Amino acid sequence: MNARTEPAGAKAEPHTTARPPLIREFLLVAGLFLVYKLGRQLATGHTAEAVHNARRVWHLERAAHLPHENAVQSALLHGDTLVHLANTYYAAVHFPATLAFLVWLYVRRPAHYVWARRVLAVVTTAALVLPFTFPLAPPRMLAGTGLVDTARVYGPSVYGPPSSDHLSNQFAAMPSLHFGWALMVAVGLIAATRSRWRALWLLHPALTLLVITGTANHYWLDALVATAMLGLALAVIHPPRHTATTAGRGAGRLAAPEPVLAGAAR
Repeated sequence: MNARTEPAGAKAEPHTTARPPLIREFLLVAGLFLVYKLGRQLATGHTAEAVHNARRVWHLERAAHLPHENAVQSALLHGDTLVHLANTYYAAVHFPATLAFLVWLYVRRPAHYVWARRVLAVVTTAALVLPFTFPLAPPRMLAGTGLVDTARVYGPSVYGPPSSDHLSNQFAAMPSLHFGWALMVAVGLIAATRSRWRALWLLHPALTLLVITGTANHYWLDALVATAMLGLALAVIHPPRHTATTAGRGAGRLAAPEPVLAGAAR
């Protein structure tokens, strides 16, 4: 390792990425969210098949000795306040947290932003294929499980009756992009920062996992499939290496060049 310090302007690191044009990125990210919403709507219907697949998933989880979703929901139902908070987290955190993550990376870590945006785009696009091939009703629609549709009973709810809900596809439970995006937010922030506490970002996907299962919106397998898809995307799309310009303390200072450690990332 070579520990000598060189001016950043003397030799640009090959992995240093300039901040992409704002308008282009706004259109790309907006397009990603639009594809997410419209793609799920295209795979609507297939009610009988979705319920049949739900029973298969439920029995597969029991055969694999996965914990019951009922255990998480029972903990939430100890008080109206707790279950209401879980419903609110499910309804209100998913999109804003992901958007805030992308905005922060764009402003402070441009190279990591490009990487994260690509990973999210790949995972989201791949996730839209499954509802066409494997429609799946969420556990809240599955009779005989003892689960309660907490959003409908306690509120707030983001879904209407499946027969009249034209804004979302409620038979696209697998994979859980709620969990997949939350996990990518944590992975991205851990990769882009150097705080000794950065592992705490994993609390976001952990809490999301408890919320999506406890509110009976997803099965454990929905989260496992989302994790596998994200893992494959991360194996193909690698994050940038750290430098002072991408993860150093002075990353937000754009006026003056920052020193980098030659060979420090090798």
